[in-house]
Amino acid sequence: MTDFAIGMWSFPILLLLIFLRMPIGLAMFAVGFLGLSWVTGGTTVVLSKLKLETYSTFSSYSLSIVPMFLLMGHFATLGGMSQALFRAAEAFLGHRKGGLAMAAVGACAGFGSICGSSLATAATMSKVALPELKRNGYSGGFATATLAAGGTLGILIPPSVILVIYAILTEQNIAKLFMAAFVPGILAAAGYMITIMVYARLHPDAAGQRPPMPWSERLRALLDVWPVLLVFLAVVGGIYLGIFTPTEGAAVGAFGTGLIAIINGGLRGRAWLESFYSTARSTAMIFFIVLGAGFYNGFLALTQVPQELSVWVTSLGLSPWMVLVLILVLYLVMGCVMDSLSMILLTIPIFWPIISALDFGMDPEELAIWFGIIVLIVVEVGLITPPVGMNLFVINSMDRETPISHTYRAVTYFVASDILRVALLVIFPSISLFLLRIFH
Repeated sequence: MTDFAIGMWSFPILLLLIFLRMPIGLAMFAVGFLGLSWVTGGTTVVLSKLKLETYSTFSSYSLSIVPMFLLMGHFATLGGMSQALFRAAEAFLGHRKGGLAMAAVGACAGFGSICGSSLATAATMSKVALPELKRNGYSGGFATATLAAGGTLGILIPPSVILVIYAILTEQNIAKLFMAAFVPGILAAAGYMITIMVYARLHPDAAGQRPPMPWSERLRALLDVWPVLLVFLAVVGGIYLGIFTPTEGAAVGAFGTGLIAIINGGLRGRAWLESFYSTARSTAMIFFIVLGAGFYNGFLALTQVPQELSVWVTSLGLSPWMVLVLILVLYLVMGCVMDSLSMILLTIPIFWPIISALDFGMDPEELAIWFGIIVLIVVEVGLITPPVGMNLFVINSMDRETPISHTYRAVTYFVASDILRVALLVIFPSISLFLLRIFH
């Protein structure tokens, strides 16, 4: 059997291990380790790679941004920022039909600007918004679907952990990727709010309505979100203005949110230690997946699978746009069974060489950034795609009274909104790139 054939056979073996409930990081590591041993004819090279890969992964300066953003999200939750965001959005939107659901999406977008994790955004905002939605007459399926969809904004609106990983894999500028994600992130939040309006009209019994708040209360609620705005401007503004690097910006954000949490009284005793423990656990999980992907992708590179697939795809004579559509469809299918980080780490080393070899009429940097934003959004769709969208399970675990089948039915409206947004970004690349073209 040739090395290429061994590499190709590794895909069904990897998927089988994942379906057997083996942790994805461990599955990629095991297949990569055994595959390298087979191809190199022993364990000498593999054990050497284990030493070097482990050190290079865990000592990476670029990856140090991940625990900083995760810690920033924990501190923001303890500082009461999620509650302030929801109250402000509720004050201005709560009186409309479906307004509380729109407020939840707006609060998720705001929280996503200081938290780079989708699951953390979904879990945090569900604690704040879900009781209010249920109390005001929203059906369980609609409420949980709204929060699951809103949670996906955590990885789209900068800062984003997934974009950091993508930037490292494709050797792109993190700050430019953050800038390119800003407009699609706003578009996503607006699309979800429109979806809520449509759903509330089609299913009037699923959405409640409350009396409008006085303007004095609205302005007071708006003033309460100044810490979020301050942290966002300090982190993102500092990165874009070149005051500090993205990694330094993450550290500034973690320090700022921690200081606000201390002032607000949310960071005391056990809460302080739990923030670090939770961050350490999440970072360890992410880093092990990165390590496993490093081993697996090293094995694929040695078997020439990405290079051979790139040559094969270009020889088919398909248009670049058709190839892109096929890749995006594959992402949608994979999103039904895999989490976003694993998909990015597993597929980018294979798909990016194929895309970079095709002519989309852009320079290489713009192509990498545009493709990254599109992939991020399609991966985001996977988080809410039945049957195993991760956000759906996170939200459902917090509302055991709502059958997950009801959440599945309601979330299809949000999935349709996502697919429409992907189509817009594919047809009009300037939506993602125009900020870069203005400021660079």
